[in-house]
Amino acid sequence: MSLQFINVPTANSQPPAGLIVTLHGWGANAEDVASLLPLLDLPDYQFVLPNAPFPYPYSPIGRAWYDLRVENMYEGLPESRQLLIDLLQSLESTTGVPLSRTILSGFSQGGAMTLDVGSKLPLAGLVVMSGYLHPNAVTATKGEISPTLISHGRYDEAVPLQAALKARETLESLGVAVEYHEFGTGHEIDAQTLKVLRNFIVNTIA
Repeated sequence: MSLQFINVPTANSQPPAGLIVTLHGWGANAEDVASLLPLLDLPDYQFVLPNAPFPYPYSPIGRAWYDLRVENMYEGLPESRQLLIDLLQSLESTTGVPLSRTILSGFSQGGAMTLDVGSKLPLAGLVVMSGYLHPNAVTATKGEISPTLISHGRYDEAVPLQAALKARETLESLGVAVEYHEFGTGHEIDAQTLKVLRNFIVNTIA
């Protein structure tokens, strides 16, 4: 089993300045993420947008990294974790871009997967938008986790702001360089989020 993904090459067909892997949230899919790329305006970068491996229980087109229903909470997480690690390691050879120039990013459940998987690989950086920490996910020792951008809406009704504060506190306790932003928004990716994401990508890869 391997992850299906949308591959978006650089606009000019030149070798990419870096690779951005972006993970969708629970019930969304890779197409949702692809619709945001024109707003990011990063033509020199290659994007890989994986579809989560599991069906979403409430919609035929949605996907899930693992179950979030109370009776099956976190079911499928170990499988998704391994599939993502395998994908990221394989991209190094298929794209020619090393992990040290690869940024892993994600929204909501995809943000939680980013923290989980990203803490286990030598990536350039991590971007967590409206995300949260899995229980016991971050087991790295000091100095091992890449610089991390955390952004969150103060009025997020799906993932409370407290989740972002906890993630920041946990990472900072491990000596991670954390860039933190909160906005007066709900559970969404808006223009402010995309702007800080773009700046983080350019500054981190440069």
